[in-house]
Amino acid sequence: MKAELKTLIETGLEEIKGELQLQDVPLVHLEIPKRENQGDYSTPIAMVIGSMTRQIPRKVAELILKHLPANPMIEKIEIAGPGYLNFTFKNSHWYDVLREIIQKGKTYGHSKTGIRVKVQVEFVSANPTGPLHVGHGRGAVVGDALANLLEITGHEVQREYYINDVGRQVDLLGHSTYARYLQLKGKKGEIPPEGYQGEYVTEIAREIDSKRISIPEKDSEIVPFFTEYSKIRILAEIKKDLDALHVYFSDWFSEKELYDTGMVNKTLEELRKKGLLYEHEGGTWFATTRFGDDKDRIVIKSSGEKTYYASDIAYHYQKYQRGFDRVINIWGADHHGYILRVKAAVEALGFDPKTLNILLLQLVNLVREGKPVPMSKRAGEYVTLRDVFNEVGVDSTRFFFLTRGSDNALDFDLELAKKQSNENPVYYIQYAHARICSVLRNAEEKKIDLSGKEVNLSLLTLPQEFALMKQLAYYPMLIQECAEALEPHRLSFYLQDLAGLLHQYYYKNRIISDDLALTRSRLYLTQAIKIVLNNALGVLGINAPEKM
Repeated sequence: MKAELKTLIETGLEEIKGELQLQDVPLVHLEIPKRENQGDYSTPIAMVIGSMTRQIPRKVAELILKHLPANPMIEKIEIAGPGYLNFTFKNSHWYDVLREIIQKGKTYGHSKTGIRVKVQVEFVSANPTGPLHVGHGRGAVVGDALANLLEITGHEVQREYYINDVGRQVDLLGHSTYARYLQLKGKKGEIPPEGYQGEYVTEIAREIDSKRISIPEKDSEIVPFFTEYSKIRILAEIKKDLDALHVYFSDWFSEKELYDTGMVNKTLEELRKKGLLYEHEGGTWFATTRFGDDKDRIVIKSSGEKTYYASDIAYHYQKYQRGFDRVINIWGADHHGYILRVKAAVEALGFDPKTLNILLLQLVNLVREGKPVPMSKRAGEYVTLRDVFNEVGVDSTRFFFLTRGSDNALDFDLELAKKQSNENPVYYIQYAHARICSVLRNAEEKKIDLSGKEVNLSLLTLPQEFALMKQLAYYPMLIQECAEALEPHRLSFYLQDLAGLLHQYYYKNRIISDDLALTRSRLYLTQAIKIVLNNALGVLGINAPEKM
């Protein structure tokens, strides 16, 4: 209905844009008023035009009102405050929403707005140098929920994990595992100062020893062997954790592959042909300042070693060569300084930098008994992502990661996430779904027809019932807004609001009563609520239990 209403307003404005001294009709913004007496939708368009043309907004609103085309679903249109146009729909519109939900079922909220748009979402991409921590978990859940959103809005989505399996960090892992292996053999082995101290390194070394895996004899091959073995072993555990968290990828892309296929050299040569590389102080630099970066970036060191940035450029070049119309990267907040340089590379290689979206995830503060938990990967002790979801459950883990926007730090309260009470928001929402399932089972036992063939929706007249119907009607609009803004976390707030309305309605009203006609209408409403709860939880990757 929002789209229809916007079209109706735009049509009216088109007729009077000359009278309003407008060359083009401005963007019409619609919002849901906070107060019931302000209508179902409201627009400040008259104030926008008044500001643009130095006219009195209320006069503009009056002129717009006179030229709005008639719509059979609109009950009334009022001018409020400095010039808001408030629209109130007829009751029959909300009843039609219920019918639409029941008819569409699992596809209610789906759209085709992103059809024929090929999108890649790259997320997690943690170095295979240790188990996933809660920061990685947040990226996994946000990326997965965002991919779900894009899929149900018609986009062709590819989910990718970029394996950083080249460079110093991976080499340090090999040295660390080898040192532990030597210690197990009673020999002298020292972990490098910046190496990895975690117990998992000792476990890998112990596995190599217990399985009596042959170690290369050449000194030059020993550390590479431990590096490769450790990397494969840790990556397998990462995949296991992501599977448990219900996070799956279309592709696992290896950084090493960029070097093995010559893609890094090819990309640098492409930049050289464009005159964008130059030599300075023995190294090779990329003139990124020509594309908005704050300084030029080195891609080949004086030693001849290529920088991480060189492979990042090649990776993004390869992404666009695969035909993606849009690329979304979900990174940790510590990568903030990389945004300009990567966008510069995309533009330098001939692609629109606006098609690259980078979401930065702020830190997760894991709280236990009011105290933060250390999460350093090289420290001897820290809580892994697996520890968290084993303790609080996968559903709670996923939901809590989606309770704040990615640009805000997140306090993950372990004790709250474990509670089986209404204090825990995910329990509160899941219980709403289970409660409806219980009501519907009761109705089936009483042989009440749930097909909706004989339902009289005009019997739904309570303010609480209209509040529920309006919340359900908002769902498709919210899905679209979340997909456009890349903000899946907004669904968690929506679900809490919908569950709250359902619980309040349930406590104050009998859904199944002696009045069969009223019972059928209320059951129809609860079936619609169940569908939306199930659909929204599905986008977030959270179960909708039928019993609790």
